[in-house]
Amino acid sequence: MKWQMTVGAGLCVVLLAACTSSTGSTNSNQPPTDTSAHRGGTLHLVANAAGGTIDPQINYTQQYWQLFQDVYDGLLAFKKVDGADSTTIVPDLAESVPNPTNDGKTYVFKLRKGITFSDGSPVTVPDVVASFQRIFKVLSPTSGTFFQVIKGADICIKTPASCTLAGGLVGDAAAGTITFNLTTPDSEFLDKLAIPHASILPAAAPSHDAGTTPILGTGPYVISAYNPNAALTLTRNPHFKVWSQDAQPDGYPDVIEQTYGLTSEAEVTAVENGQADWMFDPVPADRLVEVGTKYASQAHINTLSAFWYAPLNVNLPPFNNLQARQAVNWAVDRNALVKVYGGSNLATPTCQILPPSFPGHQDYCPYTNPSGTTWSGPDLNKAKQLVQQSGTAGQSVGIVVANDATSKAMGEYLQSVLNEIGYKATVKALSGSLQFTYIQNTNNKVQISVSQWFQDYPAASDFLYVLFGCASFHPGSDSSINISGYCDPTVDAAMKHALITGVTDKTAANTEWAAIDKQVTDAAASVPLFTPKQVDFLSSRVGNYKFAKVFFFNVDQAWVQ
Repeated sequence: MKWQMTVGAGLCVVLLAACTSSTGSTNSNQPPTDTSAHRGGTLHLVANAAGGTIDPQINYTQQYWQLFQDVYDGLLAFKKVDGADSTTIVPDLAESVPNPTNDGKTYVFKLRKGITFSDGSPVTVPDVVASFQRIFKVLSPTSGTFFQVIKGADICIKTPASCTLAGGLVGDAAAGTITFNLTTPDSEFLDKLAIPHASILPAAAPSHDAGTTPILGTGPYVISAYNPNAALTLTRNPHFKVWSQDAQPDGYPDVIEQTYGLTSEAEVTAVENGQADWMFDPVPADRLVEVGTKYASQAHINTLSAFWYAPLNVNLPPFNNLQARQAVNWAVDRNALVKVYGGSNLATPTCQILPPSFPGHQDYCPYTNPSGTTWSGPDLNKAKQLVQQSGTAGQSVGIVVANDATSKAMGEYLQSVLNEIGYKATVKALSGSLQFTYIQNTNNKVQISVSQWFQDYPAASDFLYVLFGCASFHPGSDSSINISGYCDPTVDAAMKHALITGVTDKTAANTEWAAIDKQVTDAAASVPLFTPKQVDFLSSRVGNYKFAKVFFFNVDQAWVQ
């Protein structure tokens, strides 16, 4: 998933003797014997900008996925705990996690009884069926990658408005079951059913992007108000009752609000003064010492499966030329960008797609001087030679970034590098609430941008197939997560083969993914920059801090009284 603007663990290394390097609260509060004693209050979150649409089947940002898990449920969920167990799949609206039949191509789910939407209406089998049809009707960003394995999805992708998933999705209202028939086994299908794009919504939900209008959900909170220029507010769902502590526990705060408009400098001050409880945006570099020395016990550090990267549009000049793309990869000094981000303890340079210690990762770096398997330095002379050889020297290049301080500084650095190797570069900074969709839409003719990617779940395909697979490229759409437009039929076939291999042999599949990582890196469809770490900076009144590997800080489990 996209758009977690973070600054990370250097804060701990440089400054925070008392900070946490893993999950758990650094406050004196301990897990409660009587949880009711910590129930109530308002948790105030702050962010520089809103995260766009609040349609859970369209929004693809960590900013709102973090909140959607408290409003919506799928048939399955990631276990809502901190630590390693947070990647465990558990039944949510379904009674159990089924074992596949038909050689791994059929799954039958039994819907729990007695669960209602936030208006009191029951969740039914037709709601489930309609929700999966809606994924295609609204052109969900993952409809072509995560869910195209369902029979009938190929027709839905071609003619989304009339999507029925005929033969691929069968609901039996009398039996309370939903049967998925896949075209091929998919070792990650259960993971895909646990993300917000697979949320179960009322059958009457609009067959278009709901935008700023909340859709009914089943979780402990409802979106009671949303103004992308001001705030998003979650209040308690009066019809919610816990059916699974693992999948959807009750929340502690009565109200969770995220307000917009402060600079990251002002966000730090607000948290320090107790005017806000948590900040979404990075702690600015000039405030790290202050936070680390005076507020060490309120900072929490976690390693992320993520990377910052600069997608290169392979379908527009000059980056429809392989040598031009390779030139930029050779020219960019990753250490300089790590410094912009906050320092070597905050991030690690990279020149490949898969992050370290991630399934399928094998150290690989064809763009480093001196040569090696990990990044060490740029080679500007080689970059300049490639620009000349490509015949693209002197061309204009526009760089589109978000308007937060970190992204703008990265854009300005890229501008200087592109100018130095022979281009005429400019920077365009957009509001963070607009930039992500803007750079996806081919109509905007974005040549290069700065973006980030964070795992949806721990699988190599979630980086490679989602970001560089042909099924993720949708020209003219705001939901085209393959921002570079890279689509190589040979590589795409290899990705699909790796997905099938993973059904029976994940070790062999990860070997295949490692080879694919090298192919995509060689194709230079993007410039991988660095892998970050996460700092959560909390006010002194927040306790029971829990960090999950998929959706990060579990805001609904915080104590704010």
